[in-house]
Amino acid sequence: MPGTRRVKSIVSSLFLKTVMSIAMVSLTGCAAFHPSGTYRNENMDFGSIRTVEVLPFVNLSRDNSAGERVRDVLITALLASGGVYVVPIGEVNRGVVRAAIANPAAPSAEEIVKLGSFIKADGVITGTLKEYGEVRSGTAVGNVISLSLQLMETQTGKVVWSASTTRGGVSVTDRLFGGGGEPMNTITEKAVDDLINKLFQ
Repeated sequence: MPGTRRVKSIVSSLFLKTVMSIAMVSLTGCAAFHPSGTYRNENMDFGSIRTVEVLPFVNLSRDNSAGERVRDVLITALLASGGVYVVPIGEVNRGVVRAAIANPAAPSAEEIVKLGSFIKADGVITGTLKEYGEVRSGTAVGNVISLSLQLMETQTGKVVWSASTTRGGVSVTDRLFGGGGEPMNTITEKAVDDLINKLFQ
């Protein structure tokens, strides 16, 4: 029946528009809630964080020494930024022992507070290295790094900032013309700079 088909068509069109509207609202809400994939506690005075400790990273990559290499790049970049003073690794290690932290890569809020009291730091940075090294796509090869960081303030042990980044991989140019992509050191520095920019934004 022509009338029935027209009614079904109108209902179908209205349903589709409603679904699209809900999807757009959902996407807009997500973007507003997680700008740039970064969590930032708006009640935190980040200017009060002058001294930070960088703890060993959780290393999920296949390279056993990658976590320490990336941690070293981060410490150097933080010092070069002039935004904060970074406690030397030796002093951090002594503080970890004194605070009796069983797993320095994943400390509890109570352990963060205790560590901060021993070393007199304002914040503690922890990280997770999810990917580090060579990746393949067909015959093309490239280097990739995927890193996330968290900053906890030492008075309460709460997370006040968290962000993640991924750099490198196999580009379209690599697929078409071959080549090994950017060097590992270059993309590591880019990933670290990206996270530091998100911290100080």
